[in-house]
Amino acid sequence: MAVPILLYHQIAVPPSGRVPFRSMVVDPEAFYRQMEWLKRLGFQGLSLREALPYIEGAKRGKVAAITFDDSYENVYDHALPVLQEFGFTATNFVVVNQIGGSNAWDAPNGVAWAPCMSLEQLRDWVDLGHEVGSHTLDHVHLPDLAVEEARKQILQSRALLEELLDEVVSSFCFPYGDETPLDRVLAYEAGYRVATTTRRGRARQADDPFGLPRATVRRNDSWVHFLKKCLAG
Repeated sequence: MAVPILLYHQIAVPPSGRVPFRSMVVDPEAFYRQMEWLKRLGFQGLSLREALPYIEGAKRGKVAAITFDDSYENVYDHALPVLQEFGFTATNFVVVNQIGGSNAWDAPNGVAWAPCMSLEQLRDWVDLGHEVGSHTLDHVHLPDLAVEEARKQILQSRALLEELLDEVVSSFCFPYGDETPLDRVLAYEAGYRVATTTRRGRARQADDPFGLPRATVRRNDSWVHFLKKCLAG
């Protein structure tokens, strides 16, 4: 069976004008309608950890994995209440050295400053039944790094998250969606069970669990586009 893994970044009122990566900011009202559509279509929204048995074929059912990259505070403010209302769970991929910080990695590209979740907010997220995964220590482009530095970013981010949250961290997300075969091996060796990319499509049993595709949800997606991302590909 094919499982859509939805990819979100920020859930906030999109900035006006020609702002870099404006398309990655989904309005809270649009996010609510999208979760409502999932429910109407009979999908159960799950964290990646909970969706993995369906992807692997161990369970059957109509599910969609919901993931958020970068751990923005506006996800805590605007998405978390909606997930709770619909009884969905989700995965939040955290840039560990920016817990309580901001999207500093975006500054060179002119992206507007946005705060990341605090440790207290991440603990609330976990306590409410949602998953936290790693997005490296510093949101680095792994293919550009020497092997030992890539290993450090992948391995230490998991260890620190587990120490801070007292929670097993089994999911990893490659920053910028870019990875090499070696990066996948490093994620496996670090103890993760699954890793995601930005390659488009729905996840299937035949896919490499350390290179799962996702469907990026964008600011201007119509309801037709959103449904296609859930039902096709």
